[in-house]
Amino acid sequence: MTHFDCDYMAGAHPEVMRRLVETNMELTPGYGTDPYTRQAKQLIREACGCPNAEVHLLVGGTQTNATVIDGLLARHEGVLAADSAHINVHESGAIEASGHKVLVLPGHDGKVSAVDVAQYIESFYADDTYQHMVAPGMLYISHPTEYGTLYTLSELEALHDVCHKAKIPLYMDGARLGYGLAAKGTDVTLCDVARLCDVFYIGGTKVGALFGEAVVVTNPTLLPHFFPLIKQHGALLAKGRLLGVQFATLFTDNLYLRIARHAVEMAMKLKAAFVERGHRLHIDSPTNQQFFVLPNAELDRLSAFASFELWGPRGETETIVRFVTGWATTEKEVDELISNL
Repeated sequence: MTHFDCDYMAGAHPEVMRRLVETNMELTPGYGTDPYTRQAKQLIREACGCPNAEVHLLVGGTQTNATVIDGLLARHEGVLAADSAHINVHESGAIEASGHKVLVLPGHDGKVSAVDVAQYIESFYADDTYQHMVAPGMLYISHPTEYGTLYTLSELEALHDVCHKAKIPLYMDGARLGYGLAAKGTDVTLCDVARLCDVFYIGGTKVGALFGEAVVVTNPTLLPHFFPLIKQHGALLAKGRLLGVQFATLFTDNLYLRIARHAVEMAMKLKAAFVERGHRLHIDSPTNQQFFVLPNAELDRLSAFASFELWGPRGETETIVRFVTGWATTEKEVDELISNL
């Protein structure tokens, strides 16, 4: 049985685990005040080309989204996001639980358009009763999206311009950012993300770490009291050096992008095999998430050899499914799945 359910089924990359074991018995101060965390933050600033950015290491993706969004919004504001956005669909109301509303925009293959964002904001303030309504206080995007799709550089620049004009922050969920940056043909770099987003995070949980996400605040004035907010949201790790060691390792010798590139290469091999055998793509993703429309008979047959996700409810005759590769996916596992197609 091979497993393609998600990209965090394995533990940590061996190099990350080696460094955790090597440093295991060291005594360091807590809450991210240790030298490994300082090193990780500096390496991330250098990789982003943003020497003045603030970097915070948090425990997981949902905690990160809830903490950042709560910190960026005033009490009367909500967050603009695509209808398929993770915060709208798969975070159990974490944003609403902090007192903020997700303001839904139409998604285009998982992405939002600058035109839709601008129209929403313009229409909101054109309404004479807008002070009785939840104001659009920020924009949330993810890169890659829930569908594995990517923003182009021009699309990101257009979103940045709309947000800048409206004086609202642009926040990027980067849970799978490594796989987006490693995708073939993308024109978006980590430095572009840092230049165009006010806040974003670099996902570790899904890209080689045991757990953890690195929040990069390129406009620190937006989150002046972020540390206590992290603690309020249960996202602060007492043994903070565990996060520092992991991110310092991932951002040494380009490890983060190297292992992400491997995952994307495995996904492309998988996609090509499905297409060659006549299976239809649900969406053409250039990253490690691949979506196919399978006849139910084929779905049931493949389930005996591999685990994967149904993307929504099972259809009457065919069903959308998702196969996900990760840094730990081996070519042998991909070949084994392909042999059973």
